[in-house]
Amino acid sequence: MTLTLAQHRVEAADVRGNVDRAVGSIERAADEGADIVALPELFNVGYFAFDSYAREAEPLDGPTLERISAAAAEHEVAVQAGSIVEDLEASADAGVETPTAEGLANAAVFFDRSGKRRGVYRKHHLFGYDSAETRLLTAGQALPTVEFEGFTVAMTTCYDLRFPELYRRLAEEDVSLVLVPSAWPYPRIEHWKTLPRARAIENLTYVAAANGSGEMDGDQLVGRSTVYDPWGTPLASSDDDPALVTAEISPSRVEAVREEFPALRDRRE
Repeated sequence: MTLTLAQHRVEAADVRGNVDRAVGSIERAADEGADIVALPELFNVGYFAFDSYAREAEPLDGPTLERISAAAAEHEVAVQAGSIVEDLEASADAGVETPTAEGLANAAVFFDRSGKRRGVYRKHHLFGYDSAETRLLTAGQALPTVEFEGFTVAMTTCYDLRFPELYRRLAEEDVSLVLVPSAWPYPRIEHWKTLPRARAIENLTYVAAANGSGEMDGDQLVGRSTVYDPWGTPLASSDDDPALVTAEISPSRVEAVREEFPALRDRRE
């Protein structure tokens, strides 16, 4: 299976332009043979555009994800729609299960090849260090998985990478691919290169970390979107410029690594 991380430029509060770039990335990735395309965290509004969160919040059936769903269906490719600022009340009114019926959430969505919404993950760990995220957003509670063409797929988001217990829970669910939309900035580049690799090694699973590109309000994203295999080996990566990062992945590879090195069997509760 071909997985592509769409590291496109994300500009603060430029929702139309950012979504246009995301759709363009999906189209190019599909033309190059991608089976799954993953987008960055808050790919439409921009993570650091805190003043725009409330104004640009949408339900899960809002215009941003409608376009992403349509692009998935048109090109017959699965899309992990990075994340958006979700209006929880509007989603609840539309019949979507939410952690609460009010407030905002950082919501990542998985669409299958038909454009059907298959999974929703709301970021569990909200960034408190010099960030407005904890004040503006509601933390998620559910940890869903999606079965897709031989893979058990899970989603986590950016800062979640610092909390390994979350990924161990996914290993207990036999997750074989974790997609991690992110908006990781300089100067913490070594953390970005280390944490997703460690999560792959610890849990003997693919971890694909999709970052954005560009600068927002003085914060420069490090880019370097990377796909790690179950040994923690980088299969494909980029620098900090816009790029499509593509790797070939296989569920049988996860099975083979876990059989060859069955460390998870030796875990003590």
